Amino acid sequence: MAALEPKVLEWLHQSQGSPNEELVTEMLHTLLRLDQTAASRGDLKVFNRTLKELRQAFKLFAPHRSVRKVSIFGSARVTEENPYYQMAAAFARRLAEEGFMVITGSGGGIMQAGNEGAGREQSFGVNIHLPFEQEANRFISGDPKLIAFHFFFTRKLVFVKEADAFVFFPGGFGTHDEAAEVLTLVQTGKSQIMPILMIDLPGDDYWREWEDFVRRRMLSAGYICEEDLSLFKIVDNVEEAVKEIQHFYSNYQSLRYVKKDTVTRLIHPPTPALIAKLNHDFPDILTSGEIRETGPLPEEADELPATLALHRLLVPFNRRNFGRLRQMIDVINGER
Repeated sequence: MAALEPKVLEWLHQSQGSPNEELVTEMLHTLLRLDQTAASRGDLKVFNRTLKELRQAFKLFAPHRSVRKVSIFGSARVTEENPYYQMAAAFARRLAEEGFMVITGSGGGIMQAGNEGAGREQSFGVNIHLPFEQEANRFISGDPKLIAFHFFFTRKLVFVKEADAFVFFPGGFGTHDEAAEVLTLVQTGKSQIMPILMIDLPGDDYWREWEDFVRRRMLSAGYICEEDLSLFKIVDNVEEAVKEIQHFYSNYQSLRYVKKDTVTRLIHPPTPALIAKLNHDFPDILTSGEIRETGPLPEEADELPATLALHRLLVPFNRRNFGRLRQMIDVINGER
């Protein structure tokens, strides 16, 4: 291994023009030192398989980076006759009609409904190797946009990394595991803020009862804050769910952390009235100074030209009150 390291470094130095050369070098340093850390063969197998799975996933999604995607979760056990199946298929169909792509776990039930509704061209399948329940459904099976993971954690990473919205239909432990993970990642700033929707059938209170538990047992005990409830929304209508996702991206585009500031990218130029309102309504989430308009920062030079052309607000966000940040985004979108 020691003899290999100089050869790898020499190869890197000969490579010219790669904007990611520094990162690749650091990754290779880490890899070459793995064998010096007393890692077991089992540890190395985990590392190797993780890298392979993520490389394959990044390659799979790369051609579709410019398209907004919605991850759909729900029970694998509902039948095609179940009203929730029909609702999930209708929802995915509407998303595809509006130009979104859909990501599901590629199994049966709600996952199958999502792939059926969106259609093969607008679908991804992010499968998991299990001894039961998880054969790819017929609407995504054999498609080049289907990938199967060995590890749940790499699968979850891809679900979150590639999504622009999360939608949860009723389900079991797996659905609640994904919902809790997504909410935790957004609440703690480890994921981009994006729409998180829970969908009930009209008159069925599956997620309403879950919210009641959240309010009675979590909020009342101080385990979460009132503002955390802004991170998700419960709906019982397909059109409302689609419009909620569309509205979230009607002006807001994305955000990026640059040193101590948060750069919020907008489709439309912010008006002086909007900036004044944000400073008036959200001083509690600012560390110092005020929200102001800015151009692209030097640290954003690695962004795509289309992103650099967007309008920007510089927000000295405290990186703690993400529920309030979501409320601020709602105000930004509500201006138009």
